[in-house]
Formats: sequence, C-alpha cells, structure tokens
Amino acid sequence: MSSLINMAWFVLSHKSFLMLLLFVNLMGTVYGYDWYMWQLEITEPKFWIFVPDSPTASLFFTIAIFGWIIGRNFKLIEALALITLVKYGLWAVVMNLLTLFETGSIGWMGWMLIGSHFAMALQGILYIRMYRFTYIHIAIAAIWTLHNDVIDYVFGQMPIYNDLMKHMNQIGYFTFWLSIACIALACWSLKNRSASMSV
Repeated sequence: MSSLINMAWFVLSHKSFLMLLLFVNLMGTVYGYDWYMWQLEITEPKFWIFVPDSPTASLFFTIAIFGWIIGRNFKLIEALALITLVKYGLWAVVMNLLTLFETGSIGWMGWMLIGSHFAMALQGILYIRMYRFTYIHIAIAAIWTLHNDVIDYVFGQMPIYNDLMKHMNQIGYFTFWLSIACIALACWSLKNRSASMSV
C-alpha cells in the first residue's frame, strides 16, 4: 500500500503533471470568471472581488502550483487555496444537490459543476503535503474567508441559485460552519506536518 501511495505521489508532484494541473486550473479559473460575468454586471463594483468565489479559489491554487513548479512556496496563497478550494468545492456540490432535490433535475451542466467542484476540493486535500503556510497565514486566510461570508450573506452578494434563494438563511448558516471546518482542516494539516517533522 505504501508503495502505491509513493508512486501516486511521485506522479502528482512531478513537474510535468504540475504543469498540466496548472493549465487545467488556469482554464477552469478563466471559465469560472466568465460564468460569473452576468452576476458581476448587476453587482456594485465594490463587491466584485467577493462574488466569483470558486474561480478565485482556483486562481489561488493556480498561483500555488506555479510556485511549486519554480521551486517556491507562496505561503499565504497556499493557505487561501486549501481553505477556499475545499470550502467552495464542497459548497457548490451541496448547492447543486439541493437544487436537484428542489427541482428534480439539474441537467448535464449541474452534474458537470458537481464533478468539477468536487475535483477542486479533492485536489486541495491531495496536495496538503506541499503547503508550507504557518498559523499567521491561516489566520489571514481565515479573516478573508469569514469576511467573504459576511459580504455574501449580510450584504447579499452570494452566488445566485434562483431555486434556492428561499433557503438563504439556512445556506448562510451552513456556509459559516463549512468555513470553520475548512479553517480547522488547515490548522490540522499544519499541526500534522509539524508533528511529522519533529519525529
């Protein structure tokens, strides 16, 4: 089993694979920002940075991958990438499944969003051993993440799912605790890394 894990990690961390992953995430980021253009058009400019949550998360990860390729760790970006990739990846999966429950159908686009966003969360976790952030970086990333929740659910800038708008209070509550869980994941990964380095 350990040999299989080592082989898998060899592939995942190989520069050629990282370059492919960089391209895929860059394309996904561009597509994601384009996806949000219609909402940005009806959003006050001061809120623009807070609206496209998922593509911003994948942008963080794209920058982190670029750092690994050139042999650098952009530590704050890595903390933001882990927390937001897992958060918004799982959030979008849950929202699309809730839409399926509400309407009975989400079409191929909905299933594509479920698959791509689950992959976002998964890649954030798969690369945990690459991150070199500290608790200070986690704290800054946590402030960004929780502030984004306030902008989304207090100022009404959350991603618009027309079939789910009547559940916004419950979704906001769920999102807050999802943020806390992802921040805790980042803390756990750092604690686990520190423990393994001290052995």
